[in-house]
Amino acid sequence: MARKKTNATTKDKQIGYKDAGVDIDEADRAVARIRTLAKKTFSSSVLTDIGSFGGGYLLKGWKNPVLVSSADGVGTKLKLAFATGRHDTIGEDLVNHCVNDIAVQGAVPLFFLDYFAVGKLDAHVAAQVVAGIARGCERNGCALIGGETAEMPGLYQQGEYDLAGFIVGAVERKKMITGKKVKKGDRLIGLPSTGLHTNGYSLARKLLFDVAGHAPSDKVAELEGSIADELLKTHRSYLKPLRKVHNEGLLKAAAHITGGGITENTPRVLPKGLGVRVDPEAWPVLPVFELMRKIGNISDEDYRRTFNLGVGMIFVVDKYDVLRVEKLLACMQEPHYVIGEVVECGNGPRVVYK
Repeated sequence: MARKKTNATTKDKQIGYKDAGVDIDEADRAVARIRTLAKKTFSSSVLTDIGSFGGGYLLKGWKNPVLVSSADGVGTKLKLAFATGRHDTIGEDLVNHCVNDIAVQGAVPLFFLDYFAVGKLDAHVAAQVVAGIARGCERNGCALIGGETAEMPGLYQQGEYDLAGFIVGAVERKKMITGKKVKKGDRLIGLPSTGLHTNGYSLARKLLFDVAGHAPSDKVAELEGSIADELLKTHRSYLKPLRKVHNEGLLKAAAHITGGGITENTPRVLPKGLGVRVDPEAWPVLPVFELMRKIGNISDEDYRRTFNLGVGMIFVVDKYDVLRVEKLLACMQEPHYVIGEVVECGNGPRVVYK
């Protein structure tokens, strides 16, 4: 039996991009708002406007610069933004995370680009997100020179989006922080985090919402505000204290404590054969972490490999320079803790907790 043919065309209606779920007019409105926000971050080094096919940036005043780049996202912290309708802090999280990643190599941020992808574009939400990105760029002296706003129907659930960023910074080659001079006996100075920053949110949501049954708006005795307030605290930038210590020639290495905690991130900046001994009693663990540990009965290993536990950045300095570094940080009103020292590790673990 012959199969009946159907006419795939219609004479009654013109089908356009909007019928497929992509609203070009809404995209234009979003780009117009983004252009205004981005221009606030421009310096004389920016040679192109938002909307160009590529962003142009002029390197001025450098002798022998090394470009340092990083790309990252904010992970499932986005789920909190979706659940609460609070989109104004996510962008700053993204910028600060990327800034910290290049700062630990001695680089100052030059320019930033973002990637914002959504199933159905809402210009107002996009503007909130980019406002946070622009704010983060402005505070870190970084130009937001471009990005991509992608509307992709069917790829994301209603009201959800993905966000990523790409940063480029520079450092004079002779001033790169390489960690090569780190030696046994050097000390670790920890700088406090504001909270989870942008890591560990899958476990946090599992514990606080699925296991404990809380809602984002709930308030619990251990926390000052709501759970959402706590989890949406901005991932802070450590650029200023890091630059201060580095410019004084006192910084041998620096580790941004992100996914993997102190356990996984500290070894990334150490020469082979060296590890660290960390005193877990040397700094106050933030209440949100202790709350989650209690809910999930988390093992020490998982606890330390998932969360930063209140330390977001570690400086490695010579033991004879500790007092000088502490004085610099105190002058900046920057809280800090001496949390451990560099040790020989041989074939043993590179991070031990005493």
